[in-house]
Amino acid sequence: MAESPEAIDFEALFATAARVQTFAYAPYSRFRVGAAILGDDGVVYPGCNVENAAYPSGSCAEQGAISAMIAGGGRRIRAILVLGDGDELVTPCGACRQRIREFAAPETPVAIAGPGGIRQMFSLAELLPASFGPDNLRR
Repeated sequence: MAESPEAIDFEALFATAARVQTFAYAPYSRFRVGAAILGDDGVVYPGCNVENAAYPSGSCAEQGAISAMIAGGGRRIRAILVLGDGDELVTPCGACRQRIREFAAPETPVAIAGPGGIRQMFSLAELLPASFGPDNLRR
């Protein structure tokens, strides 16, 4: 069971996402995104978007943070924060929602932030209702 959002240091996640957002490689869209994951090991893992001239070959910030978590030894997402610029909420794309689902419980908090801070908080279940995940494959 995921912990309550009140127990998460979202300021640390925001600071990490803001720092790594500056490293995003976005020469085509010029839309930089940063993400930070609090892993089950207590470590905060960063990720940023990386574009590619062959557009489908790019990667999202959430994907990078998940890869960093796995490479660092973490196995479960306790919380995630996604940071993007602009007036609209920068929520995870559909593919990233499914990626997050692989490593997170439905109750896992997903914070959506802009340059000024957190704009809205969701649970993973709110972003990806009735999802298909690892439990569906257990016999």
